[in-house]
Amino acid sequence: MRKLLAVFAHPDDESFICGGTLAKYASEGVDITLVSATRGEMGRRMGNPPYLNRETMAAAREVELRQACECLGIGQLLFLDIRDKTVEFIDEERLTARIETIIHEVNPDVVLTFHETLGGHPDHCAIGKAATAACRRTGHQGALYFITFGDAMARPERYGYTRKDVIRIDVQAHLAAKLAAFRAHRCQTEIDEWVWLPDQEALAKFGRHEYFLKADREAPTRDPYDLF
Repeated sequence: MRKLLAVFAHPDDESFICGGTLAKYASEGVDITLVSATRGEMGRRMGNPPYLNRETMAAAREVELRQACECLGIGQLLFLDIRDKTVEFIDEERLTARIETIIHEVNPDVVLTFHETLGGHPDHCAIGKAATAACRRTGHQGALYFITFGDAMARPERYGYTRKDVIRIDVQAHLAAKLAAFRAHRCQTEIDEWVWLPDQEALAKFGRHEYFLKADREAPTRDPYDLF
């Protein structure tokens, strides 16, 4: 069985950034493990109108993430229980070692994480840097890719990359699952009116493709439209 390990920072990263791809591979029988470094308790969105607070948000977001995992077909969910917005301050060696252990346990064919400088949020960059280091230290033989935002990598030259560095996944057939996962993250999406439009109108807001950067730019690309 093919295995995919996704190492992200917050509940909703998996759905908002690459939910279509995860749903696609789950539908093909790929065993998917998701690691969320935090429970997202410091998120600025607290429902609309607000009904959560710092004490209740972590539990609510865990429930929402588990629902999103069901929508996407993610089989296993692990938390690192790092406080939200503090991942960059965690001892890098210890964080890398924790991810290294997970890689040994899961033995994935594909690992997804954030790029350590293009990840945007400091938590994203920190978990991406640690996951990348963990892959290298384990001698991970599979492929490591960085997730990217929207269609930014449709023109990778703007970021110093070429099209050979990019894998483009067609997720058109899996947008309904992606939308369901968006809606599962209710406290984060209630304020976004488009998410709650009739399905066909909401689905039209998604792009057809999701893009991934190869961590090893020198590795030959077997198929520019497939992560495996």
